[in-house]
Amino acid sequence: MSGSVDIKQKMAYHPLLLGGIALIAGAMLVFADAGTRDQIAERQAEDLRASLTQVVADHEHDNKLLEDTVVLHAPLEFSDYENGITFYRARLQGKVVAVSFQVIAMGYSGAINIMMSVRSNGSIMGVRVISHAETPGLGDKIEVAKSTWIDHFSGLSLEEQSSAQWAVKKDGGAFDQFSGATITPRAVVRAVHKGLLYFKAHRAEILGEDATDD
Repeated sequence: MSGSVDIKQKMAYHPLLLGGIALIAGAMLVFADAGTRDQIAERQAEDLRASLTQVVADHEHDNKLLEDTVVLHAPLEFSDYENGITFYRARLQGKVVAVSFQVIAMGYSGAINIMMSVRSNGSIMGVRVISHAETPGLGDKIEVAKSTWIDHFSGLSLEEQSSAQWAVKKDGGAFDQFSGATITPRAVVRAVHKGLLYFKAHRAEILGEDATDD
C-alpha cells in the first residue's frame, strides 16, 4: 500500500516541479524584458537623434526635436505613408524654422529609408539615406560616405524645379543617375519629391501657428 502512495506522490511531484520551473522562468523573462525595455527605447532614441542631426545641424535649432512632433495621416495618393508621418519640428527662439521627417523609396533591393528636412519656406535643408540594401559599388552611391550625389537636394524646392525636373536625366529630369544603377537614384528622387509635395499640401498643419510665409 505504501508503495502505491509513493508512486502517486512522485507522479504529483513532477508536474509540480515542472510548473514551478516554468513559473520561475516566466518571471525571469518578465523581469529581463522590463529591465531592457528602457535601454532599447533609449538606444532607438539615440539612433533617431543621430539621423535627425544629419539633416538639421545643432546650430539651426535650440529645442529638443524628439519632444516637438506632429503626426499626420496621408491621403490615398501618398500610399507610402499609410501609417502616418511623424514630423520633428526644429525651432529657433520659439519659431519653427524647419521640419524633419522620414520618407521611403523602393529601390532595386528593397526599401530605402531616407531622412529629409525642409525649411519653413519649402526648400530642402538636407537629405540623408539612413538605411538601405542596395548593391555595393553601384546603388550605394546614395550614401554620403560614398558620393556627394545626395547633397544635390540641398536648397531645392518645388518652386525652383518643375515636376518634370524631379527625375533622373535618363527620364528627362535634372538628377544624375548612376552607371549601371538607375533604379536606385530614380527611387530616391521620387521619394524626396513626394515628401516635398506632402509638406506643401500640409504646411499649415505641420508648422502650426508658426506657419507664415517667408
